[in-house]
Amino acid sequence: MSVGGTPPEGGDDRGAVRAALSGLTTRGRSFLAAGIAAAMCSYVLGQGDLLRVGLLLAALPLVCVAVVYRTRCRVAGSRRLSPARVPAGSEARVQLRVDNISRLPTGLLMLQDRVPYVLGPRPRFVLDRVEPGGRREVSYRVRSDLRGRYPLGPLQLRLTDPFGMCELTRGFSSYDLLTVVPRVEPLPAVRLAGEAAGYGDGRNRSLALAGEDDVIPRGYRHGDDLRRVHWRSTARYGELMVRREEQPQRARCTVLLDTRETAHFGSGPDSGFEWAVSGAASVAVHLLQRGYAVRLLTDTGASVPGTDGGSGFSGPVLESADTAGLLLDALAVMDHSAEPGLSPAYDLLRGGAEGLLVAFLGDLDEEQAAVVARMRQRSGGAVAFLLDNAAWAGGAGTASDPLQRRLQLLREAGWTALRVGPGTPLAALWRQAEAGAGAPTVSGMTGGWQ
Repeated sequence: MSVGGTPPEGGDDRGAVRAALSGLTTRGRSFLAAGIAAAMCSYVLGQGDLLRVGLLLAALPLVCVAVVYRTRCRVAGSRRLSPARVPAGSEARVQLRVDNISRLPTGLLMLQDRVPYVLGPRPRFVLDRVEPGGRREVSYRVRSDLRGRYPLGPLQLRLTDPFGMCELTRGFSSYDLLTVVPRVEPLPAVRLAGEAAGYGDGRNRSLALAGEDDVIPRGYRHGDDLRRVHWRSTARYGELMVRREEQPQRARCTVLLDTRETAHFGSGPDSGFEWAVSGAASVAVHLLQRGYAVRLLTDTGASVPGTDGGSGFSGPVLESADTAGLLLDALAVMDHSAEPGLSPAYDLLRGGAEGLLVAFLGDLDEEQAAVVARMRQRSGGAVAFLLDNAAWAGGAGTASDPLQRRLQLLREAGWTALRVGPGTPLAALWRQAEAGAGAPTVSGMTGGWQ
């Protein structure tokens, strides 16, 4: 929740007063003009009663300006998003709260929150007078089919007096960010080629010592087996130490996303690029839930969630939920790149240490197809989802000859390569990836093996 506080006063009081006077409504200006005219007529005609009437007419809007001017810094506002991260096409609830922190009741309040056009029209609310120390709460919903990071706010209040003589609009300084992440499709649990066998879902265990001289002790933790206590280190450090005889080694997966502008056709929520972004998010979240150490790699060589000893994989200090949040936040703002090829991503891959490689690729020419084929030598297993841009552009439903040649080249290099057309469910393709090169075409799909 972000607390907006009171609307800003500004550094120049005289400027603030001029701004308050500029807030006079047509009614207020009319009263002021009538009062001045009556005062002038009383001077010309020598009528004292007319002067009193003129002073009353002119004073009323000025008093209203003073009241509204005082009210401008005695109202506090806050905003709360629930949730602050939503998938594309889902709704988020925004709750606004206005507190009267003055000793006087407010007048009529008109509340408006600024939202980007893609999230819908600007919400507006009319609030009755708020008693001293009272508060009012209103809420609205926002929804976007386009992923991204959208600012909400700042909140605006329009203050009016009971007579409608003056209206002042004041804005709060705080705003919140709504992150619209790609849709994540649930995937079935399958075993892909190249996954490590043995411990858990693709995990191995490695020894952390080779003998008594290579012991790496650590502090005792509740639940440790007392038979693993290392007495020599305990005597040396003055606290109970245990041997780290073996540690789990997490299986790794690199999710490669091709963001080259020249490799994709069209834009919008139904484009092939958005399918690839959503597919990368789905695979990353699915493998994180299975215990993998996952990183996101783009054609530019950028790696998310960062670096861990230069590898770019999430370290043990990052929980799966935190890593998933980092990946989804990065994919929420992922856009096309001007990179001409995939060589930066290839250079970042280290031979034999990457584990599973899952690539979402756009259009490939012969040179880039050869680069992708060489990536197979730097991974334990490789699955490629190759977008059929001709089909996404509204062409034929079968793979073109160039695409067939690219698929064949990747398969000969050891990739499990699958064609992706519009309307292709990722879950079905994920099952095909388990079967490898001999997977049959899924009935009723506009994609898959051809």
